[in-house]
Amino acid sequence: MGEYWTSFASLLGVLAFCQSLLQVIFPPELRFAFLKLFNRILNAFSSFLYFDITEIDGVNTNELYNAVQLYLSSSVSISGSRLSLTRALNSSAITFGLTNNDSIFDTFSGITVLWEHVVSQRQAQTFSWRPLPEEKRGFTLRIKKKDKSLILDSYLDYIMEKANDIRRKNQDRLLYTNSRGGSLDSRGHPWESVPFKHPSTFDTLAMDPVKKQEIMEDLKDFANGQGFYQKTGRAWKRGYLLYGPPGTGKSSMIAAMANYLGYDIYDLELTEVHNNSELRKLLMKTTSKSLIVIEDIDCSINLSNRKKNNNSGNSMGRSYYDSEIRSGSGSGGEEGGNSITLSGLLNFTDGLWSCCGSERIFVFTTNHIEKLDSALLRSGRMDMHIFMSYCSFAAVKILLKNYLGIEESDLDDEILRELEEIIDKSEMTPADVSEVLIKNRRNKDRAVRELLGALKEKAENNLKNVGLRDKNLNAVKEEEEEEEEQEKRALESPKEGCACEEENCKKETEEEEKIK
Repeated sequence: MGEYWTSFASLLGVLAFCQSLLQVIFPPELRFAFLKLFNRILNAFSSFLYFDITEIDGVNTNELYNAVQLYLSSSVSISGSRLSLTRALNSSAITFGLTNNDSIFDTFSGITVLWEHVVSQRQAQTFSWRPLPEEKRGFTLRIKKKDKSLILDSYLDYIMEKANDIRRKNQDRLLYTNSRGGSLDSRGHPWESVPFKHPSTFDTLAMDPVKKQEIMEDLKDFANGQGFYQKTGRAWKRGYLLYGPPGTGKSSMIAAMANYLGYDIYDLELTEVHNNSELRKLLMKTTSKSLIVIEDIDCSINLSNRKKNNNSGNSMGRSYYDSEIRSGSGSGGEEGGNSITLSGLLNFTDGLWSCCGSERIFVFTTNHIEKLDSALLRSGRMDMHIFMSYCSFAAVKILLKNYLGIEESDLDDEILRELEEIIDKSEMTPADVSEVLIKNRRNKDRAVRELLGALKEKAENNLKNVGLRDKNLNAVKEEEEEEEEQEKRALESPKEGCACEEENCKKETEEEEKIK
């Protein structure tokens, strides 16, 4: 046994001597060149190409690495046998991923590729303004040489797009506000955000189902219409105007649109914006796939119809684009006053600045559409006008299901008939109907009875108001007719007086001539 170990030690000595001799004969530069040549020869006979995607590129995070990691999670969660689990900030879903040095196959356009997650220890910490992770992470993509052009031209772009969709789907919606006007914070952002948790959907929205379906199809066509907008040369944006009485569900409609498309919401408060420049800055800082909302636009700034303003005669020679529109309590000339122009708002929605981004929806709400300038209402700024009406029979059935869990089949035919007959006459808003149901939600029968009673009472009041309004209109009409009659008499009286005076003068002249 001792002889065996002696022979083995002698062999190791010979190998060490040979290695030292090779290092003397072949310097490092020559060995490196030989290894490089060997790899080239090996790659020349290989049918595969390899691409490395590292987690950190210099000191910056590689966006492609994060996109690949997120993209592979959609397939790994189904086929992987050993997975890593992560949950990102503001995310409502758990993301699956490859573990260290694991691999998976993927298919794109009939081409199969291999992804391998490579993790190794970092040798030494290089100088950097921020510390680097102890582990070096990256993905290695193996493809066939003949597929190089397709993979580089299409596959990687597809991964980036797919990762953005997954990230947006997993991430919570955000609600932004411009509480500081257009001023920037320490990070250079003019918007403040909070998680958007509004539960409204088109299923729960109290609205005519046919109209809801029309709106949903329009939204879906817009979201899937990138190719159409590019082909026609139009900016990828769309405008909606929600108008109607207060309490008809305009805010709920906005929330349902955001939840349906998975978009963030930017709630723009115009009274906080000082000038057109700040308005443009706010627009530039919005992201794609978002809803930009201006609620109660008729109240936030003065945007009355310019046809009425032109009747005054003071603005006949001035263009409405040049007229300054004041907003807020202060005047534009005073320090701290808020003033924007109608031209600035129009450029915000339909001008060159509105094209600084894509896949964005502008939503305006108002209780009085007649107060808005016609320039705001035209297509391109407000493409689709949606009238949010009083509660209809179809909307009542949705509210009964939402708040009481009552289906149409659960109600008596007599109650359904009374509801259908009275609902249009009552002119109650969905908010008023909801309040009655919420107040009595613990007793479904009482809730339905009280709802019927409230609808009938409102219908009677409306009928009385109509009669009183007609009576007042008749009284006003009679008063106007009497005033017109009095004016007519007043115009005729001077003529009669003049005729009498002429006749008296003529008689006096005749008498004077007789005396002479």
